Amino acid sequence: MQGLNLANVTEWLIANIANVEAPFDAELIAGGRSNLTFLVTDARGRKLVLRRPPLGHVLATAHDMAREYRIIAAVGQTSVPVPPALGLCTDTDVNDAPFYVMGHVDGVVLDSADRAAALPHELRVPASEHLIDVLADLHAVDIDAVGLGDLARREGYIERQVKRWSTQWENSKTRELPAVDEVARLLRERIPVQQGVSIAHGDYRFGNCLVDTSRGRIAAVLDWELCTLGDPLADVGYIGVYWSDGDDAVALRANDPTPAGGFLPYSALLERYANRTGRDLSGIGYYVAFSCWRLAVISEGVYARYLHGAMGDQGLDLAPMKAGAEGLAERALAAVRSLS
Repeated sequence: MQGLNLANVTEWLIANIANVEAPFDAELIAGGRSNLTFLVTDARGRKLVLRRPPLGHVLATAHDMAREYRIIAAVGQTSVPVPPALGLCTDTDVNDAPFYVMGHVDGVVLDSADRAAALPHELRVPASEHLIDVLADLHAVDIDAVGLGDLARREGYIERQVKRWSTQWENSKTRELPAVDEVARLLRERIPVQQGVSIAHGDYRFGNCLVDTSRGRIAAVLDWELCTLGDPLADVGYIGVYWSDGDDAVALRANDPTPAGGFLPYSALLERYANRTGRDLSGIGYYVAFSCWRLAVISEGVYARYLHGAMGDQGLDLAPMKAGAEGLAERALAAVRSLS
């Protein structure tokens, strides 16, 4: 199996993870377009999840398994639901790259309007509320108390992010997209004052959460690869990239479940977050524009990795992926130009 040396990993699991029994079965979990994620099941049916970097063509600053593991272990001390962190392997002789193992959590990833069918209509408002409540709880975590105070610089988040993703664009782009450069310029000219510092997830949405569809609750928040310290409003704006208001709404992103209807409108999410945190969201449009732009750069990077074979041969049609980066760049440009 590409990306998983099961014989070596079996030895490591037996030596490092309590209460597991060989042999192990493993399968690639569909949907991950950055790190490779495997479901590993032991002889007694216990399920584990293993994450490792892509197979190649990786940017130097990306896919730090030890960092991601540290974040999950730290957040696991709080009320924010995350999978239990079980073990980290930094010995590349085991599986050709660092990896970590976490516990498996039952739940449904609501990453499309079709997937929303798994969530009863009467639970879609509670699920929307809990999604934003969990984010508010994350942003309230005492970063020093959980040991993440030195994870990153605390101030200048947007400035750092614009610089970082501009560099990533130059390193991973497969063609010229003038909109990306123009949005970066406009974002630099209008950087808002940062409202405090928090753990910023960086990719927070239904599509990166496991939902308990029997209760309309977030069972676990996943994919902490982009997490850092910074401006909490960036996470709030990012949700807006993936949120389509009203029943029968047009999907803004294919992996957005909200066009299925029954979810809170984005404005209600903003109001609930503001009431929970006391933060001023009057400038949230900037953060939505920034999030569209950053996601365009990320999407181009993912497209480049697939194009170069770093994610293995998954038989995917890459044309929609390529077009997605273009569409996000144009959406970001329209959004940033609309700001007063």
